[in-house]
Amino acid sequence: MAEATPSGSGGQLPPLEPATDGSMRIRGGVGGISFQLEELMAGVAELDGMADELAAVEIGVRRIWEELCPYENDPRTSGTAALIAVGEGGQAVRAVREELQHLSSQVRASRRDYETAESLAAAGVRMPDDGWGFLPALYLDLKTTFVPSRDAAEALAAPLSLALMIGISPAELARALAAEVAAGRGFLAIGPLMRRLAEGTLPFLKPRPVTAVEELTRDVVVDTSPAGLLARLRELDAEGHGKIEVVQVEADGRKAYIVIIPGTQPGDPAGGSNPLDEAGIAEALGYGSEYLNAAVLSALHQAGAVKGDQVVAVGYSQGGAHAMNLSSDKAFLAEFDLKYVLTAGSPVGAISPAPGITSLHLEHRQDWVPGSDGTPNPDTRERVTVTLTDRVFRPPGFDLNLGPGHNIGNYEEGAKAVSASKDPSLVANTAVLAGVVGAGGAGTATRFAVNREPKAPTARQQDRPLQGAARWVGR
Repeated sequence: MAEATPSGSGGQLPPLEPATDGSMRIRGGVGGISFQLEELMAGVAELDGMADELAAVEIGVRRIWEELCPYENDPRTSGTAALIAVGEGGQAVRAVREELQHLSSQVRASRRDYETAESLAAAGVRMPDDGWGFLPALYLDLKTTFVPSRDAAEALAAPLSLALMIGISPAELARALAAEVAAGRGFLAIGPLMRRLAEGTLPFLKPRPVTAVEELTRDVVVDTSPAGLLARLRELDAEGHGKIEVVQVEADGRKAYIVIIPGTQPGDPAGGSNPLDEAGIAEALGYGSEYLNAAVLSALHQAGAVKGDQVVAVGYSQGGAHAMNLSSDKAFLAEFDLKYVLTAGSPVGAISPAPGITSLHLEHRQDWVPGSDGTPNPDTRERVTVTLTDRVFRPPGFDLNLGPGHNIGNYEEGAKAVSASKDPSLVANTAVLAGVVGAGGAGTATRFAVNREPKAPTARQQDRPLQGAARWVGR
C-alpha cells in the first residue's frame, strides 16, 4: 500500500492494523481500515480544495511579480528585493501546493490498492487473514481436533466444505463437480454452484415454500446482550427442531422485535419438512433465503409487528446466513426497519446488506463453517467481524461434529467478551443493538413452527443416507 506523510510531521501514519483485545481479533467498524480510508478520502477532498486555493494564490503572486519586473533596475532595497521576495513567496506557495497534491495522490493510491485487494478477495484470489502462515496451525488443528480452520476453508476447500455441510458423499460430490467441469463452468463460487446443483444433479436441495405457524406465546425476561441473545437461541434449538422465535421488547417507549433462527438441524432424509435441515443451507447460500424470509415476515406480523417497526435478527451457523439474508431482502426491508444482525459461526461473507444496517459476526479461528463460502466478511463501518483466537481442543468422548470451534458455547463466551470490550469498533457496534432493544427486561416471546411445503420423495432421496460430519451440522 502506498504511504505518505507531510514533511516535518514525524514519520508515516499508516492505517491502523486490525485490533486485538485478549483472544479477539477485530475487523471492520469505526476502527477498521475501510472506515479509516473513508475518513482519509474526506480529508483528501479538503486537501484538493486547499491545493486549488493555493493554485489561485500562485497565479496572483505570479501576476504581482510580473508587474514588479519594470522596477528590477531600481535601487536594490525597493526593486530587486521586492522581486526576489515575491518570487520566493510564489515558490513557497507552489511547494506547499505540490506537497498537498502529492499527499492526495498517495492517499488515492492507497485506496486503490485496498479496493484491488478487496476485489481479489471477492473473486477468491486472496491471502488468508493470517497469511499462508495458517498452514502450520492447520496441521495442529487437524491433529488435535480433526477439523480444518476457518482460513483453510476460505482459502482451499470451499467445494469440500459444501459437501460436508449438505451431507453428500464424496462420490456424489465428484459426480456433481465433474458435471460442472464438463459443462465448462467453475465451481468455486458457492452460491451459483448451490443453485446449479439444486436445479440439476441434487434436486433435494431445491427450496420450497415455507410457512410459519404460531405455537406458543409467553411472557419472558429477555437478556438483550449479544451473549444473552445467543443463549436464548441455544435454548430454542434444544427445545425442538423446525422452530424460530420472535421476541417483542420495549425500548424508549416503542416496540422492537428480535427474530431468532437456530443452526442446521439434520433431517433424514434432507429436504424434508424442516426448512432448517441441510437443504436449508442451499436456500441460505444459493437462493438468498427466499422462502424462509417470507416465513419470518409472516411470523413478525403474527407476533403483532406492524410496518416500519424496528427489528434485530439473530442466527447461528445456517441460521446466521438466513438472518443476514434479511438485510438484503427488498420485500422484507420494505415492511420492517431491520437495524441489526448478529451471527455466530455463519458463512455470510458474500451477503451484502442494504445501507444503514449494522451487523456483528462472531467467528472462531478453528471453526471452518464461517469460511465455507470461500469469502471473507467485508471490512466496512457498519460491519464488524470478531475472530475468536483462543485454542479449543477435542474433549474425550467428543463426537466429530464440526469441531469444538463451532460449538455455540464458545460463541456465547466470545459474545460476553465483546460486551466487556472497550474497543471503539465494538463499543459503537453494540451501542446500535442497545439502542434498538434497550437494556433488557420484560418481553413477550412467540414461538413458531416453520414447515417446508411437502414434496413426494424420490427413490434417490429415500435411499440416500447422510454422510460424515453433515449429521451434526450446526449442533
